[in-house]
Amino acid sequence: MDSERPFLTAQWRDLVLLNYEAPEALLRPFVPPGTHLDRYDGRLLASVVGFRFVDTKVLGWSVPFHRHFEEVNLRFYVVRRLPSGECRRGVVFVRELVPKAAIAWLARLIYNEPYQRVRMSHRVIRPDPLGPPTRVEYGWTAGRQTCRLAGALRSPPNALERPSEAEFITEHYWGYTGQRDGGTIEYQVAHPPWTTAALETLELSGDVGSVYGAAWRQVLSGPPQSAFYATGSDVAVYPGRRIA
Repeated sequence: MDSERPFLTAQWRDLVLLNYEAPEALLRPFVPPGTHLDRYDGRLLASVVGFRFVDTKVLGWSVPFHRHFEEVNLRFYVVRRLPSGECRRGVVFVRELVPKAAIAWLARLIYNEPYQRVRMSHRVIRPDPLGPPTRVEYGWTAGRQTCRLAGALRSPPNALERPSEAEFITEHYWGYTGQRDGGTIEYQVAHPPWTTAALETLELSGDVGSVYGAAWRQVLSGPPQSAFYATGSDVAVYPGRRIA
């Protein structure tokens, strides 16, 4: 699929990833046909992820006022096993928040992804303009609810440890989306390995249940299992294909 022209290219920068153990009964209704839940060390994980889109292009074209923006999503992890024996590890999104109506509309139209437009902001505290940040924050307002996702870096980012939970969280290179007719769309997301750092002084505040649904309140109300910062990189998202 790498030989195809990407549908979207961008940089994903300053990722904050808070990871929670989730019950199978909560995730099962979201699993697209043809995929299976993917576990790390026997646990099912869901992640709240905030990051910045930079220099975004669709089919090679920049759209005015839509090049730079934030996204915060809630996702979990699946695997698709091909008859050849290949295992494609991917993500499924429960909800994706962006501040641009056109981005949300296009993602719903092309991939049937659960995008929602909300007001958003971010703050990256970087004492050295050329160095890593010390704290990253993402905020969003949906209706009357204001939420915040934030964390402070415990140390500068380092090369990804293998094997590790950070590797599991950051290296799922496929996306899967259930369709209205009961089918499934698969698309590839290509990027190099990211440098990562553990996060501390964590925050996930506000009524996240108003955005993600009441069933997620209990899962996301406690401390996360783990929390990482990832530097990010250039990213290419390829056109989706229906799977058998």
